[in-house]
Amino acid sequence: MNNQDPILDDKKYNKLIVVLSIVIPIIVAALFSVRIPNVEPLSFLPPIYATINGLTAVILVIAFFAIKKKNRVLHENLMTTAIWCSALFLLMYMAYHMTSDSTKFGGEGVIKYVYYFVLLTHIVLSIAVVPFVLITYARAITNNFEKHKKIARITFPLWLYVAVTGVIVYIMISPYY
Repeated sequence: MNNQDPILDDKKYNKLIVVLSIVIPIIVAALFSVRIPNVEPLSFLPPIYATINGLTAVILVIAFFAIKKKNRVLHENLMTTAIWCSALFLLMYMAYHMTSDSTKFGGEGVIKYVYYFVLLTHIVLSIAVVPFVLITYARAITNNFEKHKKIARITFPLWLYVAVTGVIVYIMISPYY
């Protein structure tokens, strides 16, 4: 691999990755205070975006096994699909929260603490995983596979945790919608 070739240099993506890693969470947080007037609440979206989170988790696991079996083309296609699924999830999530009030968790006792632990770790890691996914992807598309493998060992479990806990959070709060 020739790291001197600017086409293959993953460093050219660093500024974009930094900007997106800061801007995405800020926009999501800011949109929580935005309500689109005179629009019906998009209350049908939570089960759809929870399903997309679950699908993302399944895709990530299949992609993991694909690369272990050295099926790089399948791995690349699955990872690109996982990124698109995550982007679609994020768009639906924002649309829901721009048209609907947040649902309060109604559980009590130990389950309440479990829910808030899962929710808090899900939120924090969903913010933290953004730069990891972008860096991992940039290293793959620039053929910097040694660095790609190193960061993918961190990115994969973080992203999988976020996808799975997104489904768990939905399941735990769904009785209170």
